[in-house]
Amino acid sequence: MTAPEITRTSNPLIQINNLCKNYSLQDANGKTITNQVLFDVNLTINPGEFVTIMGHSGSGKSTLMNILGCLDIPTSGSYWLAGKNVATLSSNELARIRNQHIGFVFQGFNLLKRMTALDNVATPLLYAGINRTLSRKRALELLRQTGLENFALHQPNQLSGGQQQRVAISRALINNPPLILADEPTGNLDSQTSNEIMLLFQKLNRDQGITIVLVTHEDDIAAYAKRLIRLKDGRVIVDKNNTN
Repeated sequence: MTAPEITRTSNPLIQINNLCKNYSLQDANGKTITNQVLFDVNLTINPGEFVTIMGHSGSGKSTLMNILGCLDIPTSGSYWLAGKNVATLSSNELARIRNQHIGFVFQGFNLLKRMTALDNVATPLLYAGINRTLSRKRALELLRQTGLENFALHQPNQLSGGQQQRVAISRALINNPPLILADEPTGNLDSQTSNEIMLLFQKLNRDQGITIVLVTHEDDIAAYAKRLIRLKDGRVIVDKNNTN
C-alpha cells in the first residue's frame, strides 16, 4: 500500500469518526486499570483551515494532537487523512507522512543544541535523502522568509525564544507540508513574541494555504484562528467559527 500524498486539494483533509482513546496501566496489585481519554470525537477539517483546539489540562487535546500527527493510534473509531484510513498504514508509511507531509511545532522548540539554525532547519530534508547542499539552500530560503537569514549560523543558545520558535517553524516548513500541527507553540514566549509568532502562522495560512491545527489553553492565542474547537473531559463541547 502506498502512503497518501497529502495535497491541498484533498477534501476533507482530516476526518475523525467516533474516535475513542484508552490507556491501560497496572496498579500496585497488578490489576489493569483503563483510563479513557477521548470519547466519541467527531471532527472534520478541510484544506486551508486554521483551527485552534482548546481545553484545560487533562481535556485530551494533546492526545488528540498526537493522533492527528500519526504519533499515536485510536483505540476505536477512525482517522482518515487525505482520504486514507490511517489505521491501514504501515509504520514506514506513517513515518513518511510525518517526515514529508506534516510539519510539527512544539512548545519547547525541540532544536538540536549543537547544530546551527541552518542545519536544524535542513535536517528533515537530509533524513529524506536530499543532499546537503540542496537541503541547506532550501533551509536558508525559509530562514529568510521567517526573518532569520542573518542568524543562520547561530546555535539555539545564541537565539531568543522567539527566534528559536521561528527556526522551529522554518524546520516544519522544510518539506512544503500542507498541514502544520502546533502544540502550545507560544507557551514559552512573552506576549509580544507570541503575537509575532501567531501573525506568522496567520500569514502562512493566508498566503500559502497551509492547514494549521494549533493547541493552546490561552484565549488570546485562540483568537488568531478562524475556528475554535474546545475539549472538556475528552469530549468536543464547542466547535464554531471564530468571530474575533
